[in-house]
Amino acid sequence: MYSAAPLEQAAALRRALLHWFQEAARDLPWRRTSDPYRIWLSEVILQQTRVDQGLPYYERFVETFPDARALADAPLDKVLKLWEGLGYYTRARNLHRAAQVVRDDFGGAPPKTAELLQMLPGIGRYTAAAIASIAYGEPVAVVDGNVKRVLSRLFNVETSIDDTATDKELWRLANLLLSRKHPGDFNQAMMELGARICTPRTPDCAGCPVADFCQARKHGVETERPIRSAKKPPGLKDLVVAVVRRDGQYLLVKRPEEGLLGGLWEFPSFETRPGQSHQQVLEAGCKTGLKLPVKPGGMVSAVSHAYTHFKVTMTVYRCTPLNGKDPKPSEHTEFTWAARSEFEAFAFPKAVHKFIGLLD
Repeated sequence: MYSAAPLEQAAALRRALLHWFQEAARDLPWRRTSDPYRIWLSEVILQQTRVDQGLPYYERFVETFPDARALADAPLDKVLKLWEGLGYYTRARNLHRAAQVVRDDFGGAPPKTAELLQMLPGIGRYTAAAIASIAYGEPVAVVDGNVKRVLSRLFNVETSIDDTATDKELWRLANLLLSRKHPGDFNQAMMELGARICTPRTPDCAGCPVADFCQARKHGVETERPIRSAKKPPGLKDLVVAVVRRDGQYLLVKRPEEGLLGGLWEFPSFETRPGQSHQQVLEAGCKTGLKLPVKPGGMVSAVSHAYTHFKVTMTVYRCTPLNGKDPKPSEHTEFTWAARSEFEAFAFPKAVHKFIGLLD
């Protein structure tokens, strides 16, 4: 259930929102260009990242890879290293693969319609619509988390935005509300409104350019929208990490490209098992997973890190190899021995950076 009143005043709502955006929009580098590559890059970076956090990454990427061809021609390791610390590394791998498709199949320029853009790896309905509307002026609406919140309040949506039916209806409403003359600006204005004014807990209704059209505010329930489905508590994982050192060099292993943290380097780690001590898990894990017997030593650190659907605790131990042979990893694609001074060349997960400085 929702109110259709904002659609009855859609023209006035569009004018108010676009005027506000023209006057109050943040000055961001991807808003100073119509280059579809740079707009695409900004949208990928901002999918799971705040603007203040993503801005320096955007600037480094543009400097290093000024166009899709430069990105496509780069080795994945270099792309991942530049992405290091931003998280959700699937975005970086998909961005790299998509750039290669753009180079090989589209002459180096991203396709011009949302429908074609969705054929690229990592580009879904929202990202495709954002690129197509902002770079090419295609009249397609965007619906991300910020826009969902704005729409659920404007229309006083009384069902969970996590439900498939509600999500479908929000997309329909967004397209009905969209400015056909200025789709890119309108979409950016909706996202800007959600990010700065129509915030989750304390919306600034007094400063909202479309407050007069907001049905949730009219009924005094703006802080109760959007409605969300109950989330399951995150799972927990307990890992032990082996910092294996030989002749002044540390053993690093590379994760498979597919899956969590794909393509990143790390120290070997093993999930704990009931009834086994950390030392037993380390000995068994290194012997089975690396074909490298070790003797666990002192603890370096214990760190925690949260991912989207689970939390992990990592207890880190120094380990001494019991022979001079190289490992044969069964769950990693590569290994190398690297001196501490060489670590800057490797892309590590953020969790590794929480203890890596303690190795000195």
